Amino acid sequence: MSDCKPTATPFLSGIKLENGKDTPLVDCTLYRQLVGSLLYLTHSRPDLSYAVGAVSRYMQEPHELHWNAAKRILRYVQGTITYGIHYAANFSLNLIGFTDSDWAGDNIDRKSTSGYVLSLGSGPICWSSKKQAAIALSSAEAEYRGAVNATIQAIWLQHFLSELGINVHHPTVIWCDNQSTLKFCRDPVQRQRTKHIEIHMHFIRELIHDGIIDLQYCPSSEQTADIFTKTFTEQKFRFLRDRLGVKDTTA
Repeated sequence: MSDCKPTATPFLSGIKLENGKDTPLVDCTLYRQLVGSLLYLTHSRPDLSYAVGAVSRYMQEPHELHWNAAKRILRYVQGTITYGIHYAANFSLNLIGFTDSDWAGDNIDRKSTSGYVLSLGSGPICWSSKKQAAIALSSAEAEYRGAVNATIQAIWLQHFLSELGINVHHPTVIWCDNQSTLKFCRDPVQRQRTKHIEIHMHFIRELIHDGIIDLQYCPSSEQTADIFTKTFTEQKFRFLRDRLGVKDTTA
């Protein structure tokens, strides 16, 4: 596909891969080789994470729709082959994060997809786009579980940075666009709708109380982690990709 026509986004907005069973089966070995290579690429291209994660769910029985979706990612890579993460030298080493979740985004098992990104200085150093293990009963719960995952990674990065001699003397700010999630984390009163996630709540509440994590609200329009949970139009995708820190390295 070296002479293929490039695309502006890795995933076509509105396409549901769950409907792929209506299309013919394809060679599963070839499909796994392609998706495996794309998974390797996500280690340096966070803008591919959601699309690659979506096609990787059909490794056992891929259909033509899934194969075409995987090839579209290659077409996107062809058009952005010079893109990457640029880490500027004149930025302060502040660790910040964004977390977001798409509630019940999978039409088959109704599980949510969570995504987060943690940045140090001018670029991201850790990111994830993953379907949650349990079904969330509300969008607030889905966002909350995503916030906990981002917090766990932030704590690990704090310890890792300290071993490198970079001591974090202030709380790591994690931005979330769900007000209910912020209330869950800060309200010490046990609520009926949150009893089943009590262990998670005590974990993140303690970190916020101790000044290790600072969970803050940001508008959905400025939520960088949105790029890890759903598809977008070309204009919106480019906006989030720029906020993420993936840019043309030759510019």
